Amino acid sequence: MSDHMLRPATDDDLDAMRAWRNQPPNREVSINSHEITPDEHAAWWSKTRSDPSRQVLIYEREGVPSGVVNFFDLAPAGPGRTGSWGFFLDAAGLAERGETLPAWLEVMREAADHAFDVLGLEELTGEVLEENMVVRQMNRRFRFVEGEPESREADGRTISVIPISLKKENRRRRG
Repeated sequence: MSDHMLRPATDDDLDAMRAWRNQPPNREVSINSHEITPDEHAAWWSKTRSDPSRQVLIYEREGVPSGVVNFFDLAPAGPGRTGSWGFFLDAAGLAERGETLPAWLEVMREAADHAFDVLGLEELTGEVLEENMVVRQMNRRFRFVEGEPESREADGRTISVIPISLKKENRRRRG
């Protein structure tokens, strides 16, 4: 048994998920940077948990819930299956324990393995803010390819968003 894993999110995880998502380090790098209200979060969850094109997982590190992996736009199972993803970590809790970087590497590895080996995706896509150089470097390390940046309006500001993608055959293998 590994000391980290992904498991399906449950109603019991709702408060923790919202607290982590609202931590300033996570809001600063999110397309929607406003603070998520309890009502907004509950509405999102009631829609998400029964949607077959979505899957929300909790990342646990040494038994401690430490982040969220969100898969969405999952195409129906079959050849050429695609899906998108995003994740955020418990920035405060991991920093306190000095585990931010190892957790980041683990959650990305676990999420890619889940996308390709469990969900059966052929291609995994996502988005990153152009200014978020740290995440862009990490994405490259995991062999994600960047597309052309696009401007978007979100929460009263103009942001530049870069689409990213990783094909199953290009993924980094463990070991």
